[in-house]
Amino acid sequence: MLRQVAISCLLVSLALPAVARTRPHYGGILRVEIEGDPWTQHGGLARRLIFDGLTRIDADENGQPALAVRWQSEDSDHRWQFWLRPGVHFNDGSPLTSPAVVASLTASCAANCPWTAIRSVGSSIVLTSDSPMPNLPELLAGDDYLIAGTDTGGPAEMIGTGPFQPAGFTNGVLTLSANESCWQGRPFVDAVEIHVHKSTSDQWLDLSVGRADLVEVPAEQLRQAQKQRLTVVTSQPVTLLALGVSNSGVLGNPNLRAAIAMAVDRSALYNVIFQKQGELTASLFPAALTGYSFLFPTDRDVNKAHELRGGLTPPLLTLATEGGEAMQLAAQRIALNLREVGFNVPMGGTGGSQHADLALLRFTLSSSQPRAALESFLRGLGVTAPVLEDTPAGLYRVEREFLDTHTLIPLLYLPRSYAIGGRVRDLRLSADGEPLLADISLEDAQ
Repeated sequence: MLRQVAISCLLVSLALPAVARTRPHYGGILRVEIEGDPWTQHGGLARRLIFDGLTRIDADENGQPALAVRWQSEDSDHRWQFWLRPGVHFNDGSPLTSPAVVASLTASCAANCPWTAIRSVGSSIVLTSDSPMPNLPELLAGDDYLIAGTDTGGPAEMIGTGPFQPAGFTNGVLTLSANESCWQGRPFVDAVEIHVHKSTSDQWLDLSVGRADLVEVPAEQLRQAQKQRLTVVTSQPVTLLALGVSNSGVLGNPNLRAAIAMAVDRSALYNVIFQKQGELTASLFPAALTGYSFLFPTDRDVNKAHELRGGLTPPLLTLATEGGEAMQLAAQRIALNLREVGFNVPMGGTGGSQHADLALLRFTLSSSQPRAALESFLRGLGVTAPVLEDTPAGLYRVEREFLDTHTLIPLLYLPRSYAIGGRVRDLRLSADGEPLLADISLEDAQ
């Protein structure tokens, strides 16, 4: 199936099948290096090591039990009841209870919840809504709804039920120790050390001299990693690069936003900056997930951009981006594209996208289930209406209606890749390209 292919992992190194057959060992410290923040809402390595969701998504894109063992919907999906797994404890020793789950879910999504009301009923929670919630089990598997515990009445961001628990943060190193009483079973390694804010060059150097076991490989450097004969594990395209466009001020004019969409040269970004990794897209999702992304054309149309601009000369527009060198180069290329069709955009990007007219952004695919992924994506962008249809035609109509506003312009879908050292065994990636560190074992562990 196309969707199954979309969430499968490509093993770039030929050595991996042989080493994966080695019997796993318990023990040892896994040393991981990353450029960003391990607590990022989507894609942060530490979050899913510490927290679990009520549900999870399996390879067939269905919601499966996690902290909830079963669920039931009533009243045409307006009411859902989830029964909690018995005997589960947070890493501080406190039991997983329905009031704790209600408190966590209420805090995590605030006013942007898919439900209207939530309450605890014995060892279950009940969620109701004025609108139907047909994909609630799949939505609850996402990062937005991971369950965190509380202490003394206040939120405790690091109290979870997952395979690891925080053990300290010193000198840029977050240490997580194995949760011996995890309901899923103890992970193989004793601890994970996550070294944060490390440049890619420093990560690769540390990997080469044995100071790191797992490091990042940005999409634009995947070919270089292969040339250096690094052992690399790569996902299918799961990270969307998109241009956010304000709909206020001068860009409140929809024709100007449409002109910007026509002016961007995706091919230059794909071929030159990101070294032909991933895929061109004008859709919110990769081709293999929905099968209809080809209906959103990706070609640049300079003449149409000029026509839509209608002779208007907008004032100076700010273009913001965050991230490494590739993101800065991409922002500069987009600024050049826009200047060529009459927009006044500085070539140097700025940090911080909150008040910018334009912002180059990254999004991680939140689910391998298309309807849940679309609803989660739109909710993150402030569109709260539920996605009711589960057919390609229905999903296409919802996506088309949103993209026709030109407030978000999809550009590329990129893979996530990691290079590993020789002692790492059995690394797999999740549906969104995150390394499953709880499943890793170390060859030299005793």
